[in-house]
Amino acid sequence: MFQKVHHSSTEQLSAWNLSLAQFDVLAQIGAAEGSTQQELADRLFVTKGNISQLLTKMERAGLIIRRREGRVRRIFLTDSGRQLFDTVIPRHEDFIAERFASLSPEEQAQFLGLLRKLDRALEDEHEPARRVEVVRPQSDNDDDW
Repeated sequence: MFQKVHHSSTEQLSAWNLSLAQFDVLAQIGAAEGSTQQELADRLFVTKGNISQLLTKMERAGLIIRRREGRVRRIFLTDSGRQLFDTVIPRHEDFIAERFASLSPEEQAQFLGLLRKLDRALEDEHEPARRVEVVRPQSDNDDDW
């Protein structure tokens, strides 16, 4: 199911010459302008290095600008980026909502509840204090322990 939604989203976003990764960046910056590259990377669960080329490409396309403020560079949408954000975000939200329209309101609520539960569980995995190390006893077959 993920692949089907991913594929149809990629096709839909191509109408604006956006990749799914560029859409994610556009959505994040539009929602929190002035973020640093590290803050953006953290929200997207990627490394700062992974996002650098993507930001450069979006900057060359005139969608974002990186401004130095003291020792950090903050990321903002340009006027063109803001116009694209204001157009694409609501259309993509509608597009995704249409994909789930076959579910009844009750099923949608249940699905959303399950997704939130999974999201919380995945967040817990990223918190080092909550990680549990699994230790199993060594057996005679474990030569590398």
